Amino acid sequence: MGSATGTAATSDGAGHATSGDPTGSDRRRGTGERLAKGLGWFSVGLGVPQVLAPGRMNRLIGVDDSRQNRAVMRAMGVRELAGAPGILDRPRPAGFLFARVAGDALDLAVLGAALRARGNVRARVAAAMAAVAGVTVLDVIASAKTSRSADPTTGGGAVRAQSAITVNRPPDEVYRFWRDVENLPRFMAHLESVHGQGDVRSHWVARAPAGATVEWDAEVVEDVPGSLIAWRSLDGAEVPNSGTVRLAPAPGGGATEVRVDLEYQAPLGAAGAAAARLFGEDPIQQVKDDLRRFKQVVETGDVVRSDGSPDGTRTQRQLHQREAQPLA
Repeated sequence: MGSATGTAATSDGAGHATSGDPTGSDRRRGTGERLAKGLGWFSVGLGVPQVLAPGRMNRLIGVDDSRQNRAVMRAMGVRELAGAPGILDRPRPAGFLFARVAGDALDLAVLGAALRARGNVRARVAAAMAAVAGVTVLDVIASAKTSRSADPTTGGGAVRAQSAITVNRPPDEVYRFWRDVENLPRFMAHLESVHGQGDVRSHWVARAPAGATVEWDAEVVEDVPGSLIAWRSLDGAEVPNSGTVRLAPAPGGGATEVRVDLEYQAPLGAAGAAAARLFGEDPIQQVKDDLRRFKQVVETGDVVRSDGSPDGTRTQRQLHQREAQPLA
């Protein structure tokens, strides 16, 4: 009910989302592969002059043509040329495209430093940064579209995901816990708060990048005790969303299979969804993580976290783990 949701993806039975529209998926992948080829040739076209004429390239972007800057420019060119064969030769070069995105981030950092340095032509450096930022968006989109994993985005940036888990509690108990919407922030990591406004409506506050928050009102549109909860956001939501939670007795008795379908409209459309995946906000993985925490809360009363990953497995958190220390 929280990350937002829908029912468009299907599952392979193990909680992995698959496309419900093979033809549409193939079309998107084909578009991504054509875009990837273009980016591969762009790498060649950019890398050659960076390697052979680094001084001229420095002057073109307004950077002081020092020996150090020539070495940096040549290194950038080598990186561009090194990645091009992988993009051009492979039918699904998502890995090489993600590497390009990492390279784009490095280029932006270098150009940002050049923008602040004295002696450079700031207008040209700023123009170069804008060009790199535009290419970065294309790299992100191409890497998402050519990825081997299920593509959760649909036309217009709508994101869909599905996952399932078995909880060792009976369906009625699982239903009562989920139906109390104020329990949701206990296991949905992105939620800051959910406040019930009667039996049907509720107000949601979710965390967004850069410390921001987004809010919306939602209502339950279908409610079958012990079996089904369906909801949708109301008009005017900052992040339009909908979803369902289906409950069924698991084989053997005493346990419940919980299946969640989510759909939401990604901010900034498909590009925003692709960028979110790149930085550890993959919607399918989010649903799986939320359900894993839900299982822990319902079965044990709390979320169990490892000492190495106290904040969970989200990519940006992993970057800040402390160094390993002896047990003593």
